[in-house]
Amino acid sequence: MSSLFPFYNIIQRPPRKPMKIFGTGDLQGGKRNGIMERYYNLGGASMKKKAASFLNSVLGGVCIGIGGVVFLSCENKVVGAVFFCLGLFAICTFGFNLFTGKVGYVFEQPLSYTGFVLSVWLGNLAGTAAVGYAVRATRIAGIAEKAAAMCQVKLEDSLVSLFILSVFCNILMFIAVDGFKNNPHQAGKYIGIFLGVTVFILCGFEHCVANMFYFSVANVWSLRTVGYLLVMSVGNACGGVIIPLCRQLRLRAEAA
Repeated sequence: MSSLFPFYNIIQRPPRKPMKIFGTGDLQGGKRNGIMERYYNLGGASMKKKAASFLNSVLGGVCIGIGGVVFLSCENKVVGAVFFCLGLFAICTFGFNLFTGKVGYVFEQPLSYTGFVLSVWLGNLAGTAAVGYAVRATRIAGIAEKAAAMCQVKLEDSLVSLFILSVFCNILMFIAVDGFKNNPHQAGKYIGIFLGVTVFILCGFEHCVANMFYFSVANVWSLRTVGYLLVMSVGNACGGVIIPLCRQLRLRAEAA
């Protein structure tokens, strides 16, 4: 029979079961399990984690923005510097993300951490800008004039000056953040925040996230402003890694 009809066996052959690839189950039935299911689950969890992290970065920017509002609202610079501490206090207490705090650990983490730090920078920008432009729509919008005067001084400064002031700023910020993280004394955690923030403001050092708020509330954004902000951010990054790198060198020397 098969010799007379060469396609007989093919026609009569029972249908094969659907092919299973890497444990994905019955593809015709739309089932997903095994490796592919785990892949999809992990992908969804990763996206949720990134979204939560970005939200924490936005909230970190909001906290710094509120700190900037109270600073601009105080006639006395010392008083304003003290109350600005609320921003970093809230960030450390609630676990929000702040670029100037996270960047100090970049050499202690895998390469992917760099992408995380950049996303924190963007989230901080979104949060500070939201606060800045929201304030402009309120009855306290008058603080924008004070912010504009501050921004004029910053934008007329030289890039070298801004870079150096940014380096000094984040040396202090790392002391504050790392002290809150590792200081064994509860009082020491909060004293570090108070001293780090107050000193950098009174010294006139440059904090890129705080300046994101000042540029927004003063509405002075331009290509020049973005360029200056990037220089401040690089300066903050360089200042933030000085103590961690020195600490690593010291530990290696002691271990040798």
